[in-house]
Amino acid sequence: MTAPVYTLLLIPVVAVPLLAVTGNYRIGAALNVLASGLTLLAAIALMFTPRVRTDIFIVDDFNIYLVTLTAFVGFTTSIFSATYISHELEIGRLTPAYLRFYHALYQAMLGAMNLALLANNMGLLWVGLEVATLTTVIMVGLYRTPEAVEAAWKYFILGSVGIALAFFGTLLVYLVAQETLGEGLPAMALDRLAQASAAFDPQLLSLAFVFLLVGYGTKVGLAPFHAWLPDAHSEGPTPISAVLSGLLLNVALYALLRFKIVLAGNTETLNVGAIMIALGLLSLVFAAFMLYRRRDIKRLFAYSSIEHMGIMTFAFGIGGPLANFAGLLHMTMHSLTKSAIFFSVGHIAQAKGTQNIASIRGLSTTHPVLAIGLALGVIAIAGMPPFGVFMSEFLLVSSSFERQPVFAIILVAGILVAFGALILRLQNVLFGEATGPAEPVKASYLPLFVHLALVLMAGLWLPEPVVHWFRTVAGQLG
Repeated sequence: MTAPVYTLLLIPVVAVPLLAVTGNYRIGAALNVLASGLTLLAAIALMFTPRVRTDIFIVDDFNIYLVTLTAFVGFTTSIFSATYISHELEIGRLTPAYLRFYHALYQAMLGAMNLALLANNMGLLWVGLEVATLTTVIMVGLYRTPEAVEAAWKYFILGSVGIALAFFGTLLVYLVAQETLGEGLPAMALDRLAQASAAFDPQLLSLAFVFLLVGYGTKVGLAPFHAWLPDAHSEGPTPISAVLSGLLLNVALYALLRFKIVLAGNTETLNVGAIMIALGLLSLVFAAFMLYRRRDIKRLFAYSSIEHMGIMTFAFGIGGPLANFAGLLHMTMHSLTKSAIFFSVGHIAQAKGTQNIASIRGLSTTHPVLAIGLALGVIAIAGMPPFGVFMSEFLLVSSSFERQPVFAIILVAGILVAFGALILRLQNVLFGEATGPAEPVKASYLPLFVHLALVLMAGLWLPEPVVHWFRTVAGQLG
């Protein structure tokens, strides 16, 4: 296995205990940014290493793409986090003791996600997602308010049920694979499973996928398994909302797609694509209508995440080169855009002293820079040109009308309903009569506008290496 792989996994091993004993906040924040930056450099180095595999780890185009995206958003979020959390410390919402564990858990979460992405062993994949879940549970309850503790417990209970179901599905896959591949590590290697799945018992393999779909689908936030997600986003620190929405949901969907590839090799299993199409459309339509009823700005964008995970799931359910390409592009654009939105929302909530949408008015007057960032983010996530989300949705709608026109109509209707809700909410927040305090925000705007610039560039022009990369992964997904 290559050096960048070990580097990616060793950085959090070193950073977590170091951050846990660092009492000074500024040093802790700097170390967190440094560790995240080193992780990003290792991820970039991984792009230029040979594609290799063992029965434990694998490096291919699919996970290199997601490791790089995860490391980049993790790095920019750590920069945003440094300015955001310092304000929480100043107003007494967090204590230095809590901040030590916050930074340590942040690195543990990034390390666990990279472990899951690099794992070829399906048991190790499960472990990575479980560790990432447990660390985020603790971070969601960091404020120790009754609402935050309740949200953390709900996340823990529902997440544990989901991960338990995924574990049972993993055991079933191992049981059906060992008859062909023998006992031990070969029967748990995802690439070997995909190559040999034609010889597996299709009924048992189909049953395993049902458990995996419900288990990992809970982590993805698909309706009706989504109940933990709005609470976790609204009550936890905003940097964790950005990472949850932009990264952890992707990792869970990645796990689901790895098992989808396994089932694709056996033509007698259930129709995985049809199930993913149904869950994707259900999540999209449900979340689109729920956007009209939200009163909390972070909860609003949590439901937007459910909507967009539904769009991705639908895209990968449709399958084929164009739909898979659109799904991968949408995954990237959503991660960058939604994290940027949470960057702006976090500082807006601090400036106004509330997350209640009705109490946030006239940002264009009181905080023009944050207003511009939020406006661009909402326009982008709503699917307006020339941003990259528009391009991914356009490609998906084109592919859907060609292959599944009835489903395409539902897709377009759901996107339009969500678009209306977001634009409706945005108007008063930006241009209503200014209300509430107008405290200055000591924010780092760099992560916010870097993300938005990348999303804009992707809508106008994608470099040929990136296009080739997405095409290769789209073909790998089948």
